[in-house]
Order: sequence, then structure tokens, then C-alpha cells
Amino acid sequence: MRHLMSPLDFSVEELDKLMDLANDIERHPDKYAHVCEGRILATLFYEPSTRTRLSFESAMLRLGGKVLGFSNAASSSAAKGESVSDTIRMISCYADICAMRHNKEGAPMVASQVSGIPVINAGDGGHQHPTQTLTDMLTIRSLKGHLNHLKIGLCGDLKFGRTVHSLINALVRYDDISFVFISPEELRIPDYIREDVLDAKGVSYEEVERLEDVIGNLDILYMTRVQRERFFNEEDYVRLKDFYILDKKKMKLAGPDMLVLHPLPRVNEISVEVDSDPRAAYFRQVQYGVYVRMALILTLLEVNV
Repeated sequence: MRHLMSPLDFSVEELDKLMDLANDIERHPDKYAHVCEGRILATLFYEPSTRTRLSFESAMLRLGGKVLGFSNAASSSAAKGESVSDTIRMISCYADICAMRHNKEGAPMVASQVSGIPVINAGDGGHQHPTQTLTDMLTIRSLKGHLNHLKIGLCGDLKFGRTVHSLINALVRYDDISFVFISPEELRIPDYIREDVLDAKGVSYEEVERLEDVIGNLDILYMTRVQRERFFNEEDYVRLKDFYILDKKKMKLAGPDMLVLHPLPRVNEISVEVDSDPRAAYFRQVQYGVYVRMALILTLLEVNV
């Protein structure tokens, strides 16, 4: 039995196979419409979510399975003090696979150690968000045709953004990848990412404050919101929340083939006027998230089609 805690739990070859499966699901949805009949997915979301929870539910329903779970900790026995370990032991009696989001780093890992069913980390604090990373990678590969030889700009909250941390960890395993980190000084990538991942692997990167200075050199621009829930005080959040706003003026500086991605939800960091730009890929990214989660469920349940 396998779990997914981090994108690194899968080798590059396994990731490519997973994305091949997701692309086949995209092309032939009818072929997969009933393959999980009789199977149940449990969604244990201790933290608010729209896209991740609903895309997991959509994925399982599109495979012919069923879904149960809760959408916040207050509506579960966690409000009574039940531990994650006890909850997953109980859920293992009800479901065949589980997607868990938790505000505490490492909680899905704790669950996986005692679970009787596969556990998928659907986001743990500011640590990892592996299925968003799989979504990002599938989007890039499907629209660009490859995951090698790319210059990727990551813009916004790089300190607390778990989607950013997961994506960096995953992409450094591909050839000729370089990064441009665009953030205010207070929201730069953590030292452990810089030292243990980038420097340790000899990956090329630069850190800048102005998006305008680098947008013309990027293959991918990955925008992120400044996350109020990760800040310790409101004053710092208000000061930084509108530090970057991508608009038509900035898009004119970008190359014709650059793609704009965003894990969503957005607040003010991408103007709605950018939505009609053919380079804006963030809503297509949402659709790819369903396909990749369908592929992941099939892979972890060892369903062969």
C-alpha cells in the first residue's frame, strides 16, 4: 500500500507514467467512467478548501466511485479532541482511500503511519501540497510539451506558499530547470529550500523584487497570493498583500509563449483583465487538477484499466 505525502514519493518515471494516465483520461473519459464503482473516497479537510476538496470529489465521482467526509474540523470529532491517528483508524473502516488537508505540518504523515488505506496529503500547513504540484506539472507538460529546459518565475508569497515549496522540490529533478524568485524580502523562499534543495543540487536561480525586470525572460510565471492565514499579525499582511499585481501592462513585457499559472484562489494578484489573455492558463490548470487526481486515485488503488 502506497501513500502520497510529497511529490518526491514518486520517481520521475512514475510521475511521467501518472501524467500519461491523466492525459489518457482527458482524451477518453468514457473509458474510466465506472472503474471505481464500489470504492469510496474519504475527504478529511481540517482546513478550508474549495478547489482541492471539490476536485478530489469530482475525480472520484467521474471514476464511478462515492465520497464521504467533512469540510472543516469543527464538524468532525476533532472538535471533541479526537486525534488524527484515531480518526484515520476509524475512517479506514469506512473508505478505500483518503485525502487529508490539515493546518499542522506532518499530520497526513502521522495518519499514513497507522492507516489501513492509502492516504493522500491534500496540503499540510505551509509544508507540502503534492497534488497541486502534480496539477502544475501536468499543466506545464500538456501545454508546453515537456518539463525540461524551462525558466520558471515564482512570484508572491514564497515563504509560506506550500505550493511553491512542493513545485521546486519536484522540478529540480528535471534537466536544465532554472528559477527566478520574485518576492519582497519578508516573503523570500525559506533557507532550507535554498540550501538543501537548490544549492545542494546546483540548480540555477536568482532572487529579485521587481516582476517587470524579469517577466520577459520567463517560460512560466507562477503567481501566488499573500496568505492572510499564514501571518502572525494583520499589519504585515495588509502591508504586503498587494505587493504584486499582474495586469495587461506587465503582460505586454512577457514573451508570446509564456504561461501564467496560479494555484488559486486569487485575491488581487492577477487582474481580471488578464483572464482573456491566451497565455493565462490558471483555469485550464483547474481542469488538469481533476484529471491528475483521477490518475492518482487509480494508481494508489492499483486499479488497472
